[in-house]
Amino acid sequence: MKLIDKVVVITGSTRGIGRAIAWSCAQHGARVIISSRKESAVKKTCETFRKENFKVSGIKANVAVNADLIKLFNHSVETWGQIDVWINNAGLSAGMRFFDELSEEEVKEIVDVNITGTMQASRIIIPYFIKQEKGILINMGGLGSRGEKSPHLTSYAVTKAAVTSFTKNLAEEYKEHPISIHMIIPGMVETDFYNDIKASPKLTKDLQNLPYALEAFGVPIEEVGKLCVEIAAQEPGKVTGKTYSLLRGKRLMRGIALMIWYRLSGKMK
Repeated sequence: MKLIDKVVVITGSTRGIGRAIAWSCAQHGARVIISSRKESAVKKTCETFRKENFKVSGIKANVAVNADLIKLFNHSVETWGQIDVWINNAGLSAGMRFFDELSEEEVKEIVDVNITGTMQASRIIIPYFIKQEKGILINMGGLGSRGEKSPHLTSYAVTKAAVTSFTKNLAEEYKEHPISIHMIIPGMVETDFYNDIKASPKLTKDLQNLPYALEAFGVPIEEVGKLCVEIAAQEPGKVTGKTYSLLRGKRLMRGIALMIWYRLSGKMK
C-alpha cells in the first residue's frame, strides 16, 4: 500500500491510460479523484471502483475550461481534505491526418486541452503545493515529446513537445521548493487513441500497418499505472524535472527488430 492516505487527482481518468493510473493508485491505498468531460462516465467509473472498496470520488471537468479545473481542485480538497499528487493526463488527438485536413475548431480544441489545460491546472495546483510544503505534479507526454518527427500526427506531437518544454521549465522554476514536477512518456499503449483513430483516406496503407507498430512497440497499459504509483510514492522535492519513458532499452530494441522483420517479410506494405 505505497500510497496509503495520499490523495491523487487524475484528469481524463474514466478510460484508457487515465483509468489505468487511477486503478493502480487506488489499489495501492490512495484516495483517488476521477474526472472526465462526461458526467455519466465519471459516475460509472466511480461505481466500478467502489465495488472493489476503493476510496474514490469524481466530478465532471473539462480541462479546457478553467472554471472546471477550479471546481476539480475545490472538490478534491473538500472531499479528502488535501491533494498530494496531481496528474495532468487528459489529452486529445486529431487522428492520422494531414494538417490541412483539420478544421480551425479541431486545432483549437487540441491546443486547449493538451497545452492550455495542462498549464492552467499546474497554475492552480503549484501554489497549493508550495503552501502545504509538499506535492507531486506529473504531466503526460506522448508521441512528439522528444521533438521527433511525427507526420500525420502533427497537431498532437506539437502539443506534447510543448508539454515537455513546459515541464522542464516548471521544474527548474520551483526546484527550491519541496515539490516534484515530472513527465511520463508512456510509449504506444493500445487504447482508444489507436483503436478508434480517425484517419485520412490518403493514409490507408499507414492505418493497415498500425497493428504491426503496436505489436512491436506496444507498452502494457498496466505498466503506466505502476510507474505512476512509483512516482507518486516518492518523497516530494527529493527529485524533480525527470522524464520517465516506458519505451526504451530492450523493449525499444525489440520493437525496432520486429519492424525490420515485418518489412523484410512483406507483412508491412
